Amino acid sequence: MKYLLIAVVAALLFIPFLGAVHLFDWDEINFAEAAREMIVTGNYSQVQIDFAPFWEKPPLFIWMQAISMQLFGINDFAARFPNAVIGIVTLLTFYHIGKKQVDEKFGFWWALVYAGSWLPHFYFKSGIIDPTFNYFIFLAIYFAYRIGYAPKPVRMAIFSGISLGLAVLTKGPAAILIAVLVLLVYWIYNKFRIHIRIAHLLWIVLFALLTTALWFGYEIIMHGWWFVNEFLIYQWRLFSTPDAGHGGPFFYHWIVLLVGCFPASIFLLSYLQTSRAKSIYLSQPAEAKDFKVWMWVLFWVVLLLFSIVKTKIVHYSSLCYFPLSYLAALQVHRLLEGRFTLKGWNISLILFIGVVLGLAISLLPLVGIYKNDLIPHIGDKFAQANLQADVPFSFGEMAYGLIYILLVVISCVMLFSGKVRRGMLCLFISTILMIQVTVLHFVPKVEKFSQAAAIEFFEQFQGKDVYVRPLAYFSYAHLYYTRKQPSANPEYYKNKEQWLLEGAIDKPAYFICRITDSEPYRSHPNLEVIGEKNGFVFFKRK
Repeated sequence: MKYLLIAVVAALLFIPFLGAVHLFDWDEINFAEAAREMIVTGNYSQVQIDFAPFWEKPPLFIWMQAISMQLFGINDFAARFPNAVIGIVTLLTFYHIGKKQVDEKFGFWWALVYAGSWLPHFYFKSGIIDPTFNYFIFLAIYFAYRIGYAPKPVRMAIFSGISLGLAVLTKGPAAILIAVLVLLVYWIYNKFRIHIRIAHLLWIVLFALLTTALWFGYEIIMHGWWFVNEFLIYQWRLFSTPDAGHGGPFFYHWIVLLVGCFPASIFLLSYLQTSRAKSIYLSQPAEAKDFKVWMWVLFWVVLLLFSIVKTKIVHYSSLCYFPLSYLAALQVHRLLEGRFTLKGWNISLILFIGVVLGLAISLLPLVGIYKNDLIPHIGDKFAQANLQADVPFSFGEMAYGLIYILLVVISCVMLFSGKVRRGMLCLFISTILMIQVTVLHFVPKVEKFSQAAAIEFFEQFQGKDVYVRPLAYFSYAHLYYTRKQPSANPEYYKNKEQWLLEGAIDKPAYFICRITDSEPYRSHPNLEVIGEKNGFVFFKRK
């Protein structure tokens, strides 16, 4: 019954209103479009974008989306549904492992700490690959750890290998790199002692290879090495160079985790000052303490690895959410058991970040209300035009953020006064509620400022035999939201933009660009402006 209760609550948190807002460029639309094209072409072996080979990602998550679209139709809800299911399974997994490690209460708290933190919760309502990838990597590490303690270690090694293979099929060789680094760092930290034997490693490798062969092997046999070779080349470029302008400082992910994983991140910080506190483990202390070491190793390997990697994107460090939430849950459990007390700076930091987040939510309506006063002070012409979108805001909407601030303050007062359980419940549950409000109420409004005008332009061409293409900016939205079909004209795939602008096209062509890039196209002899909206300019080929 407790597993069913967690599953039902998780489903209520993650599934409703998944399609309430359009998918966001790039990643969400990228994967959904690849799944849609699988359905259109019937080619489930090679990932495609615009019906041409796309070797940036392996196909497992895209297969999951394609199955979802077969069930629910090709729409935004279906594109996000697989991660909602992964979210339910993740919380059930946390409860199961936590119950074995400590007790049922700890299992519940681990699930609550994860669901009650901003980015970890939010990602299960998205259509990006990382939540699924993170879950399989976590399972691979967990089953590897279990080899030393399970009565049937070979079975654990097999499960670890299968999980690792599924992670590779979800996002690529980064899974192998992370797993190997975690294993090596743990081995070194543990003074070159480890429960995993050579035979176990061989089982892991064998079943990881067998699992990945479901795609890599089939693709090589059927189509040769070229697709897999391009895939591997891209993965190396992503690791070694900044991609798509996504560079950043070394501490980029440290800040993301501190703010994005609030409030769990604060309890992780408090762990550092109480590492010698009395153990909370009630049974099998050696096994449970060893798992804590594995989680610390996983956290630091992922954080440092993606701090070194040149490409800096928020979700690259999202695998840290798993060990971070576990270690934070340990602290919460210690607090509830009275084994340590929070320092004043811990509670002050909770208050500070909570107030900052609440103020950000409260100030958003003011941006909409006073946008005409703000526009002259914004230097970017595109951003100025974005803000001209007709998005209704009211002063009353500021109450959402103010209520969150009030609840954070109440939580901190409870923590100061020793009412730990009530303070924790208030803090994490209020965050869950505010995440729901943000996703359902504010994200659709933000989307109207950022991309809604472009999406509306694309949607009007669904079912029409025309060409649609963005100019001077990169997007997948025109493919997904026009429901583009394969082009019968081979000239289209040779030089799409030049041919559509100047070639002998065989059907009407429409274009979109940002207002900041529009001047050359306004004077283009083959184009006429057919409209402008919120920073986007629309053209038709004469």
